[in-house]
Amino acid sequence: MYGKAIPSISFLALSLISVKNRSSHPLMMEQIVKEDLPVEKPTVTKKSCPKKAKRGRPKGSNNKSKKDVELSAYLQFVQATLKSLSQIVGTDLSLVYFVFDGSFGNNASLQMVRRCDLHIISKLRNDSALYFPHDGEYSGRGRRKKYGNKINYKHIPKQYLKSSKIEGDIQTHIYQMQVWHKLFADLLNVVIIRKINLKTGKSKHVILFSSDLKLEHEKLVEYYRLRFQIEFNFRDAKQYWGLEDFMNISKLAVYNAANLAMFMVNLSSVLLRQNVLFGTSINDLKAWFRARKYVLDVFKLSEQNAFEDKIFLKKYYPRTQF
Repeated sequence: MYGKAIPSISFLALSLISVKNRSSHPLMMEQIVKEDLPVEKPTVTKKSCPKKAKRGRPKGSNNKSKKDVELSAYLQFVQATLKSLSQIVGTDLSLVYFVFDGSFGNNASLQMVRRCDLHIISKLRNDSALYFPHDGEYSGRGRRKKYGNKINYKHIPKQYLKSSKIEGDIQTHIYQMQVWHKLFADLLNVVIIRKINLKTGKSKHVILFSSDLKLEHEKLVEYYRLRFQIEFNFRDAKQYWGLEDFMNISKLAVYNAANLAMFMVNLSSVLLRQNVLFGTSINDLKAWFRARKYVLDVFKLSEQNAFEDKIFLKKYYPRTQF
């Protein structure tokens, strides 16, 4: 927008999402500082040999498991933050799924999440090459085939169709299947959402996946959609609680300011949910407490009057905590 790079800050926010209430509750925010990330080892490239390389695998080379991946500096940072969150939650809650956007749609991210004893829910590229498991007979020679037919997103077999609906001129098909990706170590639980414009005939699709093979398509889609609730936390923190306006520059002060803003997001949501007296919005909540403070300051109530005021409020507003 400004035509140049503007110095700013970046945060990784981890939240608990309530499926029942469809709301997000931020627990911790960590600033992403490039200097603090683990240093990645530079890759050394070998000089190309003028001689023609021999075909096949080099002598003495061993099979490498795709599960034994070396995590990047950013994934190591996310993994450390996830482990810190698990210690905070403890045994009070049983965390199952880690939901992230399409930047985690790769094998390294999946393995990082699995090492934290969680299942991942994320999104793949829409041109990902996916293969059905091979279901043919074994020929009796060599290794058994792993990959079957490649998925054609415009002609997915009807046996994998889970739901279909038409809204206006848009027809939506939802498919679910277990497939292989050649860059992933594990079998993937994939949900494909394909939308077709009945007027123009054009179609687009989105590919969601999870490492939990037993997760139903409805829950997988619902959990991924609920990820957007975190955006409302950032909106409220910026608009009402100073996340966009704080002027701190030291590391600890920035950490405290960001997490305090998210704490106020949680506190305000609890107050609005439990008390009808405060109204229905954060502006109503702020106006109520500001007006009460002004009344106490203007009349300069003594301790006895303040005590009587508290009894009066408790009598007529018993559900409110003072």
